[in-house]
Amino acid sequence: MPPRSALPSREEVIAFIGGAPAPNGEKPPARVTKRDIARAFGVTGEAKAGLKLLIKDLQSEGAIARGRKSLQAQGRLPSLVVADVAERDRDGELVAKPVEWDDEGPAPRILIRRSRVKRDSAPAPGLGARVLMRIEFNPDATGKEPAYTGRVVKILEKLKARTFAVFRRAEDGSGRALPVEKRAAQREFFVPAAFAEGAEDGDLVAIEPLRATRFGPPNARVVESIGSVKSEKAVSLIALAQHHIPFVFSPAALNEAETARPVRLEAPREDWRSLPLVTIDPPDAKDHDDAVHAAPDPDPANAGGFVVTVAIADVAAYVRPGAALDRDALERGNSVYFPDRVVPMLPERISNDLCSLRPLEDRPALAVRMILGADGRKRSHRFHRVMMRSAAKLSYEQAQAAIDGRTDETTAPLLDPVLKPLWAAHAAVKIERERRDPLDLDLPERKLLLDAQGRLASVRWPERLDAHRLIEEFMILANVAAAETLEAQHSPLLYRAHDSPSVEKLNDLVEFLGTIGVKLARGDRVRPSHFNGVLGRVKGQGVEALVNEVVLRAQAQAEYSHENYGHFGLNLRRYAHFTSPIRRYADLVAHRALIRALGLGEGGLQDMRAGELAQIAEHISAAERRAMAAERETVDRLVAAHLADRVGAVFEARVAGVTRVGLFVKLAESGADGFVPAATLGDDYFRFEEGIRALVGTRSGVTYRLGDTVRARLVEAAPFAGALRFEIVAAGGEEAPRRLRRARSEPSERKPVRRGARR
Repeated sequence: MPPRSALPSREEVIAFIGGAPAPNGEKPPARVTKRDIARAFGVTGEAKAGLKLLIKDLQSEGAIARGRKSLQAQGRLPSLVVADVAERDRDGELVAKPVEWDDEGPAPRILIRRSRVKRDSAPAPGLGARVLMRIEFNPDATGKEPAYTGRVVKILEKLKARTFAVFRRAEDGSGRALPVEKRAAQREFFVPAAFAEGAEDGDLVAIEPLRATRFGPPNARVVESIGSVKSEKAVSLIALAQHHIPFVFSPAALNEAETARPVRLEAPREDWRSLPLVTIDPPDAKDHDDAVHAAPDPDPANAGGFVVTVAIADVAAYVRPGAALDRDALERGNSVYFPDRVVPMLPERISNDLCSLRPLEDRPALAVRMILGADGRKRSHRFHRVMMRSAAKLSYEQAQAAIDGRTDETTAPLLDPVLKPLWAAHAAVKIERERRDPLDLDLPERKLLLDAQGRLASVRWPERLDAHRLIEEFMILANVAAAETLEAQHSPLLYRAHDSPSVEKLNDLVEFLGTIGVKLARGDRVRPSHFNGVLGRVKGQGVEALVNEVVLRAQAQAEYSHENYGHFGLNLRRYAHFTSPIRRYADLVAHRALIRALGLGEGGLQDMRAGELAQIAEHISAAERRAMAAERETVDRLVAAHLADRVGAVFEARVAGVTRVGLFVKLAESGADGFVPAATLGDDYFRFEEGIRALVGTRSGVTYRLGDTVRARLVEAAPFAGALRFEIVAAGGEEAPRRLRRARSEPSERKPVRRGARR
């Protein structure tokens, strides 16, 4: 078409990226680029410069997601998405939800259209299926209607019809099955006595729906009784079921694992068994995939420098591309860690035996030897495929105690030759880390301790030691070295990428920090150091933990990508995961790529079809998010079950979130999260003051604000949902009157929240 005399409008560009056709009828591809926009709107010649400026403005405003070569409208889905068929609407039509949704708020709903043509070739999915869809956005959709409609291009995975439910037994042997999933399609089922299969009241059961009835709840039959819902094993199984995490290996994969034989020392593998590498892990670790060593650099030209070696289990020697073990590992994407169990990416024969770097046993490894200057900067590095023999298996606490002067029979002979050089090299690395100034969040992690019966006994907050930081920094160095080597070899690789925060999240953070008197100073481009300045100003203050959490929420989510856009949090230009191939598929891909690129023997990366690496990146990124959600929800359920016997107890807490309908509180004792409905705050109208993140009583002036310390009484615990409901006993501070005056000086335009309002 002839060149246009004018550029497309902002609205036209956003609509095209969001899936709407151009004025000439051209439909956008799945991933829209600047070239696609120029072609669709007939922008040629010098006008292209204006189009680039328009797109840059939209990116800086946050209207278009940035950080990729392709473009996407902020808050919009691309025209081609992977989605899960999640529910049926009131008309019985299937509704899907996207697998990936990084924006705040609930994921959008997609109405699945079926063609009226009898010979429609589009596949017919069922509930629970994962599908590839081509979708269109409906800007006129009301809040009750799905904003998107689409057709199924391909069914990626058909999930089993069975689901998990809690069985409530009646006197006649029949019962009710209450599904543990919160999806709208899930309802209470009736289980006839003949189909109860001996399930007891309170059991977690797997059920399969029977033929639907015209009246009453649908019928189902019990196909498996797993055990009492009071068992922590049942709680983790709920998460596995909800998130469709595979936890049973295929017979072919198990057979490959059991018949595998230890790797022998043959060229080009080098013999490094005399090097006293050591593993440093949590005390309860079962697999050990990384070992470290450090020594002063003997080169006079590098006075004060170090030779640091990081050796990683050679999983590629046992898991070959395309084999059953590889297929199962790719499907899982990563290991999943629950308080009571681990769902490994690889069978135990591989992860806990052949590939685990056990002390005083020969193990194959892929190692990188790095030369560091006295200032901690990496001067050079080289990868080797080796046979190693770990000198010792140490825990973080054990290694730290030895450095602090409390050696034991294992660490005493290692202190001078092994541990002290490691700590000396880490002291140099810290110099470089301070210069790089990565994002330095202080977020203590909970550790749940179970008793002999598998019940939650207590929650503790382990201290973060220098031993933890040492291993973390050495692994970062090795990961950077892997990315640099593969780039230099022009090899395919999966980057670990982390984009900078969006404009919207930054603006929200600036607004919140202003309410506590903290300014986020930044220039044209935000850097990790800007956030570190904020964290430094609140260190030691009562709002320290809250600000750390809010800064974390402002960050983008890290992901795997075949394209490099840097790692914002670590402040690194290139980064790849290399150091945990036992538990992360991305690391196994990096190992294979290095083996092929450097000619290190068998097990290297095979030729890939166009787009295959991008598909792997998308899949394992989704698997990582799936695992994180399952782990978090299981912890929530365990804590809720633990607190179920303490209904009526009063806890110290702080306000971790404020909405129109109530407060979210976090308990100081266990880190548990709970909700306080606005209707329970008192005999008053509470309005939401968005500017200061507070609920303010219209008549009383009582104010509940983000970060406030409160005393909360537990009213209800729902273990299956991991939900806790509280009511406020007393506010925590003398600061309330000051906040009240500020709240009154900034009247809200929002409607007040009435007592009894629904959540």
